[in-house]
Amino acid sequence: MSRTGFRRAPDATGGMMLPQHRWFWAVILLACAGAGLVYNFVFADGTSPLAGLAYGFCIGATALAFDRGLILAGLQARIRRLPASVFVPAAELAYVAMIVAGNALGGLVVWAFGLTPDPLAEAVRTTPRVLTYALAVSALLVFVIRMRDLIGAEVFINLMAGRYHRPVEEERIFLFLDVMGSTAFAETHGDLRAQEYLAAVFAALAEPVRRNAGSIDDYIGDMAMVTWPMKRGLHKARCVTCVFDVLDRIERDAEAWRARFGTVPRLRAALHGGPIVTAEVGIDRHKIAYFGDAVNVTARIEALCRPLGTSILISQDLLDRLTALPPGIRARSLGAHALRGRGQPLAIATLERTAEAATPALPRAETRADAIVAPLRTAAGQR
Repeated sequence: MSRTGFRRAPDATGGMMLPQHRWFWAVILLACAGAGLVYNFVFADGTSPLAGLAYGFCIGATALAFDRGLILAGLQARIRRLPASVFVPAAELAYVAMIVAGNALGGLVVWAFGLTPDPLAEAVRTTPRVLTYALAVSALLVFVIRMRDLIGAEVFINLMAGRYHRPVEEERIFLFLDVMGSTAFAETHGDLRAQEYLAAVFAALAEPVRRNAGSIDDYIGDMAMVTWPMKRGLHKARCVTCVFDVLDRIERDAEAWRARFGTVPRLRAALHGGPIVTAEVGIDRHKIAYFGDAVNVTARIEALCRPLGTSILISQDLLDRLTALPPGIRARSLGAHALRGRGQPLAIATLERTAEAATPALPRAETRADAIVAPLRTAAGQR
């Protein structure tokens, strides 16, 4: 449990939360090791190349573990809450400490394997030149990581690879997750507090989306847009599992939400998929955008949640493409409905827990998550 009261997210295997695209982080660590090798050739001629690799890898791994919150997560959270005038120097000092610790770890490894003739005290010492070089390399790599975090992992990779430099026709699944009651929350608590609330809700989405191989591609007001390539989202009904994983995650931390914000977030969800055109747009600011009927239809489906009195809707078109729903989940048809801007009515279904999934024999987390879905349906008309 973190200092905010929210549980630290596990990954799909039950361990600590691991980042999406693990190969990306492997490349970052290899770059750190390579930077250590370059330092070895430039400034430590005659020393074993393995020593430079070890130093670079250990320094990079320590700094990266701190940056991702795998170590000293509480310290990092406190630093981020500092005023802007204090945040920058505090963050720099923290990274200096991580570099010193990583250099000491590297020195211990190098000394233990006999890769240096220096005594242990000298091998673990951080010289000003080492610190300056490591800070410069770390600043470059952290900048790359921050850009990836800012625009999203999958978008970042696609931009770097130039995949959508020319428009591409593809099929995608869209999940719109809308935070209910955000306007009323802002009116009661003010815009700054509402922003903090929405930021916490969106942060809670990250791990379930990552676990189900999705990508949070955009935030529009109080709505998050999650996407999958069609084949990936259909596999094991990941797009459906993601919705209920998000609800489970929020409900597991219900007490912490009430303690921090006085309320537990309620969400409306809409799922749809189909052919779209994906393209990189913009000149001064580049962005990967989706064009096509599937995006607009998903938004129209989400708007039907309120009049239909339900919190989770899925198009029959997408439902028909799923080979099976996740265990404990069923679909209930709500008939065909006219959508604004679309000539033909669209068949819609709602997703809900089965009676078996709501029995007390289930683990407590699943039972409580089921308990939150029912109130969501009755409260879907409240915003």
